[in-house]
Amino acid sequence: MIHEQREESDERLRRLEALTDTSLSQLDPHDLLDELLDRVRDVLRTDTAAILLLDAHAQQLVATAAKGLEREVREGFRISVGRGFAGRVAAEKRPVVIPDVRPGDVANPLLLEAGIRSLLGVPMFAAGEVIGVLHVGCRSPRQFTPDDIRLLRIAADRASAATRVRASGIDRTAALALQRSLLPTRLPEEPGLDSAARYVPGHDAGVGGDWYDVFPLPTGWLGVVIGDVSGHGLASAVVMGRLRSALRAYSLIGDDPAEALTRLDRKVHHFEAGNLATVLYATISPDRSTIRMSLAGHLRPVLAAPGQPAVVAEAPVDLPLGLGGHQAERRVAELPFPPGGVLVCYTDGLIERRNEVIDEGIERLRAAVSPGPAEWVCDTVMARLAEERPGDDIALLAIRRAGPESAS
Repeated sequence: MIHEQREESDERLRRLEALTDTSLSQLDPHDLLDELLDRVRDVLRTDTAAILLLDAHAQQLVATAAKGLEREVREGFRISVGRGFAGRVAAEKRPVVIPDVRPGDVANPLLLEAGIRSLLGVPMFAAGEVIGVLHVGCRSPRQFTPDDIRLLRIAADRASAATRVRASGIDRTAALALQRSLLPTRLPEEPGLDSAARYVPGHDAGVGGDWYDVFPLPTGWLGVVIGDVSGHGLASAVVMGRLRSALRAYSLIGDDPAEALTRLDRKVHHFEAGNLATVLYATISPDRSTIRMSLAGHLRPVLAAPGQPAVVAEAPVDLPLGLGGHQAERRVAELPFPPGGVLVCYTDGLIERRNEVIDEGIERLRAAVSPGPAEWVCDTVMARLAEERPGDDIALLAIRRAGPESAS
């Protein structure tokens, strides 16, 4: 008896190790799900194994990976939560066992066509919420044991972790594609000005809501924008796109940067509640001699004139967009833009470092900026300040006014 118990314990341990093997974590999330389902079938000695993930908007489970039921994935099978076997597991948020499957027990005809007689399913969780269902099936009647349920739950935990990684990767790719589609492919060529920009996505925190924009206005002024939506991922990139479009629209109403940011702040409070953004919006006069600038919580730009050290622009910083109640009045700074001068705008990913006050990063930037062609200015700043794998997004925008010193 003791020998049999020891053998049974060793067998359970072997089955557990097959599902928790650390080598699984080295696989791509898609390959991990396939390998995990193979191991589940082997460990539990079942004929089929399948994962259905929750489409939260539709409240439907979508066949995502399967072994023995591959057609379910190819045909994009969907089932509403609460309907059929998988829907019941998701709705009840607990393991469900059907030792003898009858037509009324399942909604997926493929299960019946495959001759499945017994089913065991468990919910997959993330942050306490159901994100999918993992189920196994046998073509002969089977009494699934509490030990089988425990093992399938362990597998479901591994599948949930892989699914979160997979979803994060999809979101990052989508956010980066959206962000890059909204950034200007080429900055407008404007008389008397030379401009260049850089954008580098963050590696540690993921893609966020940094953006820059340059556009001519009907009055002859030129709009210059750089901004940063708080947070990271697809949601921040989507908000960034909305703010970019709205600010362009508000800029057509008048040339006052403070008025445009006031309108944009109202939009954030009303339509983007809970989001926070910093924005620098400046307009450059038709004769290029003057910059009018309003700052909504954004870092002050650096301004360099020929023959003089670069300086941090003297401009008041008002509240970020979406913070607290409506600000009664946003302020505008009017700055001279000397011939040959360069205006450098940026987001915090360029200068912020762990365990360092932000003033140190700003001073490094100021020391790196000197008048010259906009492309050269961007190259110099990025070479001196940008990390090879930045922890946060970096957006950099340089605008240079032509002058005698730049005539060549």
